[in-house]
Amino acid sequence: MTEAPEDPSVPASLHLLHQELVGAAEGLQDDQLAALVTELQQAGRVFVTGGGRSGLALRMHAMRLMHLGLTVHVVGETTTPAIGDGDLLLVASGSGTTTGAVAAAGTAADVGARVAALTTDGTSKLANLADCVVVIPAAQKTDHRGTASRQYSGSLFEQSLLLVLDAVFHTLWQTDGTPAEDLWPRHANLE
Repeated sequence: MTEAPEDPSVPASLHLLHQELVGAAEGLQDDQLAALVTELQQAGRVFVTGGGRSGLALRMHAMRLMHLGLTVHVVGETTTPAIGDGDLLLVASGSGTTTGAVAAAGTAADVGARVAALTTDGTSKLANLADCVVVIPAAQKTDHRGTASRQYSGSLFEQSLLLVLDAVFHTLWQTDGTPAEDLWPRHANLE
């Protein structure tokens, strides 16, 4: 007997995404998230890197951290300085094995910077290089079995990553107590 096909409507897809995101959020470890907040609070400068959609989520987070007044750099931009002691590399890779992410974490660790990693695999190469690891319970992009997520190619990790980073920003902002109107002058005005 064949299984009935999934409802192909947008409302059904939104319901699926909502369910999977709630499940991923409930699987996060509070101590790991608190450690990430502390790392960001203590960093001299923050550098962000990640490939593909993970990198895009980190770029969005870099902008929010800049709004808080942190000194933030996106790895690979022409104006990004060298990372060093007292700095934090914030890096994401669903698998924890993305070549560029692992190489960046190794370089950062070699020069005395701290490394905070977000990944699905807490035992990965990336996690082993990190001082702080947040494990996001989601499927890796090569997991096509549909057991951890019915979404395509790492989508749940990337969506969860964005939500985790926005929650971290919100926590930092609430802890800082700076009114929104005081953050606004840092918002881009060359758009």
